[in-house]
Amino acid sequence: MPARIALGGIEAEVVFKDIRNVHLTVLPPNGRVRISAPTHMALDTVRVFALSKLAWIKNQRRSMAEQEREPSREYLERESHYVWGRRYLLKLVETDGPQTVMLRHRTLVLAVKQGADLTAREAVLSRWYRDQVRERAGSLAAVWSRTLGLDVPRLHVQHMKTKWGSCSPIRRAIRLNTELAKKPPGCLEYIVVHELVHLLEPTHNDRFKALMRMFLPDWEDRRRELSALPVRHEDWDY
Repeated sequence: MPARIALGGIEAEVVFKDIRNVHLTVLPPNGRVRISAPTHMALDTVRVFALSKLAWIKNQRRSMAEQEREPSREYLERESHYVWGRRYLLKLVETDGPQTVMLRHRTLVLAVKQGADLTAREAVLSRWYRDQVRERAGSLAAVWSRTLGLDVPRLHVQHMKTKWGSCSPIRRAIRLNTELAKKPPGCLEYIVVHELVHLLEPTHNDRFKALMRMFLPDWEDRRRELSALPVRHEDWDY
């Protein structure tokens, strides 16, 4: 069972794992604090570490509370949707053939079966967003893997509620959020590079930041841009 510690009025959950370093995470949407710590580490030591990061924790929680949320989507005619940072107006088309999504000028054409409800319309568009991320991220991962001297990792794309991306150095795989298809292309590239660099350095330590600055000098600007953009009403932040 996870242990719990108090941090100046903020409660944190502590999970002990077979790992080498402490990992501190502030989880959206409500700023829940979770700490993963090595099994041999004393709880008091974990608390001292967390207290040293208290200012950062409060800043993360404040940013999450202030982050703009996208309105809930109803998938109706002329509703606004975003693709690679550009706004499109939805146009619904009934079809007896394959259900598809096409971009025509500033219109997003969603072809669905007659009588398709909100859930069905959302599913078609979500699959399309996922394919957009997979195609573009696949190319980026191939290019950046060569730049970083890495073998191209396995790439997974799915809807993620609390992260833009994640990395598994052991499995040599990266995972990306479908929602990135709605953001400017530079944001996707930032996340791809971020996760690939984690294959060289698993933590967010000084070496990680130095590698990011070396290979993607404006990575912090891109991170700020992504953090400032609205996120899904029912989701979170990175």
